[in-house]
Amino acid sequence: MNKLYKLDKIKFGERYTIYSPKDGQPCMDHDRQSGEGIGPQEYTAVKMEVIDWSDAAKEALGSKLDGKKVFLVAATLRPETMYGQTNCFVGTSIKYGFFHVNDEVYVCTYRAARNMAFQITQLRGQVNQLAEIEGSKLIGTKIKAPFGIEPEVYVLPMDNVLATKGTGVVTSVPSDSPDDFQTLTDLRKKPDFYKIDPAWCAIDPIPVLTTPAYGDLSAPALVKQFKIQSQKDTKQLAEAKEAAYKEGFYNGTMLVGEFKGLPVQEAKPKVRAAMIEAGLAFPYSEPEGLVISRSADECVVALVDQWYMDYGESAWRAQAEKLLSRMETYGPETRNGFEGTLNWLNQWACARSYGLGSKLPWDPQYLVESLSDSTIYMSYYTIAHLLQGGVFDGSKTGPLGITPEQMTDEAWEYVLGSSETAPSGVPKEKLDTLKNEFLYWYPMDIRSSGKDLIPNHLTFAIYNHAALFPENLWPLSMRANGHLMLNGKKMSKSTGNSLTLRQGIDKFGADATRLALADAGDGIEDANFEESTANAAILRLHTLIDWCEEMLKEPKSLRPADSPKDSAYDRIFENEINDLINQTKAAYEATNYKEALRTGFYEMQTSRDWYREVTADVGMHAGLVRYWIRTSALLVLPIAPHFAEHLWSTLLNEPNSIQLALFPEPSSPVERSVIDSAVYMRSTLKSIRDAEAQLTKKGGKAAKMKGVVYDTGKKKAVRIFVASNFPEWQETCIDILKGATNFETGVVDDAKVREEITKRGLIKDKRAMPFVASVKKRIGQFGAATALNRTLPFNETEALNIIFPYLQRNLNFAEGEVLSVEEARSRIAADPKAPGYTESTIESAEPGSPGFVFWNV
Repeated sequence: MNKLYKLDKIKFGERYTIYSPKDGQPCMDHDRQSGEGIGPQEYTAVKMEVIDWSDAAKEALGSKLDGKKVFLVAATLRPETMYGQTNCFVGTSIKYGFFHVNDEVYVCTYRAARNMAFQITQLRGQVNQLAEIEGSKLIGTKIKAPFGIEPEVYVLPMDNVLATKGTGVVTSVPSDSPDDFQTLTDLRKKPDFYKIDPAWCAIDPIPVLTTPAYGDLSAPALVKQFKIQSQKDTKQLAEAKEAAYKEGFYNGTMLVGEFKGLPVQEAKPKVRAAMIEAGLAFPYSEPEGLVISRSADECVVALVDQWYMDYGESAWRAQAEKLLSRMETYGPETRNGFEGTLNWLNQWACARSYGLGSKLPWDPQYLVESLSDSTIYMSYYTIAHLLQGGVFDGSKTGPLGITPEQMTDEAWEYVLGSSETAPSGVPKEKLDTLKNEFLYWYPMDIRSSGKDLIPNHLTFAIYNHAALFPENLWPLSMRANGHLMLNGKKMSKSTGNSLTLRQGIDKFGADATRLALADAGDGIEDANFEESTANAAILRLHTLIDWCEEMLKEPKSLRPADSPKDSAYDRIFENEINDLINQTKAAYEATNYKEALRTGFYEMQTSRDWYREVTADVGMHAGLVRYWIRTSALLVLPIAPHFAEHLWSTLLNEPNSIQLALFPEPSSPVERSVIDSAVYMRSTLKSIRDAEAQLTKKGGKAAKMKGVVYDTGKKKAVRIFVASNFPEWQETCIDILKGATNFETGVVDDAKVREEITKRGLIKDKRAMPFVASVKKRIGQFGAATALNRTLPFNETEALNIIFPYLQRNLNFAEGEVLSVEEARSRIAADPKAPGYTESTIESAEPGSPGFVFWNV
């Protein structure tokens, strides 16, 4: 804190802050029961003086306000539109108070008056209410419209006025507010229903500003565009309001008033300042949403003198943005969260009057606010073991024998900062020990924390590291995670849906609990711990241990470890293990533990299962099985260390602990063509199995296929047709796409594609455009080079001949063969009535997608 103060990063002054009246001090994020991340929202409070009360108001108020100036106070975010006021709105069911404020009387909700009491009253916090009235009784009251082209307007009813936002009083500018325009339209249509005099809503919308998109009257244009029919169309009104505000602010030009001709962005603050200077308005702030302190107090916004961190200051923010740009965040959501916070964060109150915390060194009447006091403690972690004698309060000195009093600002600057001069009072060799320890660990490789801390603690850490440390010691990465759900529901002790780590370990064991935690989810979204996953993990781990133990005895079912690894399945299995090593390493490096579990644990077992199944006739290779067990133990080690240690030390008889082992390296470079051929084999097997099942789904064992009866209960056969070329029309479409695609950006020139398809006579082919759309989708997913490459990286016929014996054995085909499309056509030509040949199936075959026919023999 002292260094930040000396760097002028901490300042003192009057500013708006979220404040707890009960606690008598600012209420920062970690002091809140709810409403974390909510800050002050600043409005312009417009004072509309009452000229003549409605009859109902006169009767209700009597002589209570005689001789007093009374103002309806409306909170607006758009002071530049006040020239276009046509009336004022109140909620008919809302209770409005009359509050004595600095010799004037303001009409608003009690909630708003409570906020004002901590901002503009002479006696801060004092709310002096003189009377209360229902909004319905204010209808028909005539008031002055500050800066309005129409100087006097009436109070009218509005359905959508909220007592929980603003002051409960709303200025009406129907030229630029869709809500106001629609309400005015409704009132004019049904004055009797709303119990108003039509003369009160006789003023038409007044043009105030013009925009390129919506002209001089943006609200009527947007109401028409969004097809809004009444005040009840709240969703469309919200969308229209956002569109009107954005277009008006960024592209609008003033049409009236002192600042006519200026862009709205420039005119807005000038109009506000002019209204405040004229005494017709004042600054007003309130919380953006409901904030409840830990003392159960509804917080307000107060204007108070306080110490604050000058976050948002341009030079400091630029440093923070530079740090963020160099830092790994493991996902766009986290980076977007940081960037969004840097866009709005400024002047954070860093001190409070009481509670837990360190005293502010230069002003000890205050304590350092908890979030401001915990931004670089990671640096202290690196040397804490040398300074503290195993206790938290520093009552015992650590191994270096340095007392807290000896660690002056100069000592800290030498250890953690850029000072090269060791101060007196501590032996230099001891300070050098601290400095070397710090520099060994810093910069920190990763800071992992909850996503709810992005708007405060983690962004503070970025700011403070940028200010206090040289660039070579800035954090390398920060990872944010979501909260943890249990069985798909939020954890809650009150509902009984709760599980502590200790309970999880007692119930499922450490490794099964860790497996379920890893499986719960990656990224910033909330993770979900499923007890069923933990239960299943117990059985899976024990089953796997039993299998490994049996296999390491090298039973006769395995081929000897010293025998050649010469089968295609051996080659596939080894390549898949090596590929999964690479995938799992990438997942760990990206801190995606669910993905690491999938590839390093589940997919490893899937690969083993398939290898075991397809080699059932000849047996697995003992050397590859041992390689698989050893690799499996190393890949799952970070997640299930006890299981991995058992495989390593007890079953594999390795001399040293697995904790001393390095991450596995592939036994050889991965052959992608081998991996792709295995994927093709599995997908073809599934397609054939599914097709046969679908064929007989409705017809029992016997079903008709292209006019031929096929009975799965009898001897059966399958014939697979392999195509070496794609259909000519597809090749033409691919050629057209290649000529119309930017291979660097993946952008496809659709107009050029349509022009070429028309030229080549394919525009009327109903297959062409859907095919083009599917290829474009693949370009978006995999890039142009991959999507437009139509060459298979392996020999399809060879792959099918490898898998065919297993297919026959597994699906009980008595006969079968793999044929090229050309050979099939020649056989049909020789014998058109031969069984097992269907011309349409043969013609449907494409490279990578064979056709197949079943028949009985």
